[in-house]
Amino acid sequence: MKAIEIERKFLVRDDRWRSNAGGSHFLQQAYLSRDEKTSIRVRLIDRRAGLLTIKIHTAGLAKQEYEYAIPADEARELILHAGSRVIEKTRYIVRHKGNKWDVDVFAGAYRGLVVAEIEMDREDARPALPAWLGHEITGDKRYSNRAMAMSQQPLS
Repeated sequence: MKAIEIERKFLVRDDRWRSNAGGSHFLQQAYLSRDEKTSIRVRLIDRRAGLLTIKIHTAGLAKQEYEYAIPADEARELILHAGSRVIEKTRYIVRHKGNKWDVDVFAGAYRGLVVAEIEMDREDARPALPAWLGHEITGDKRYSNRAMAMSQQPLS
């Protein structure tokens, strides 16, 4: 399914978000391409479901996104082909003033890193920002999941 993804990302300064956290999912995601403009990602969700996602950066914050459900066994096999280009994180859904935030708590080389993102309908949208957000990292390539998976080096 094709969609346009517009998101903003922030570091998370403290654990106050946890009081509004709903469900969570353990995600393993691997990147199968190295192109600067396009990413092909496979994701294994709770070790039970798979997603194949193709993202194409267009302009500004917008990306075209194509996402397809795939069998978990195929997702596991594709993750093996990615070698070390895999990240693991637990994603929590957090509600704040009518908006849904995804809060990712990373494991492995990025243990201790917590990032919040919000998807928006328009680039000029101005959602209410929770007090637990820290520095905005939208557009900072060091914090893209793909860049982190490729480098596996702690962020400074």
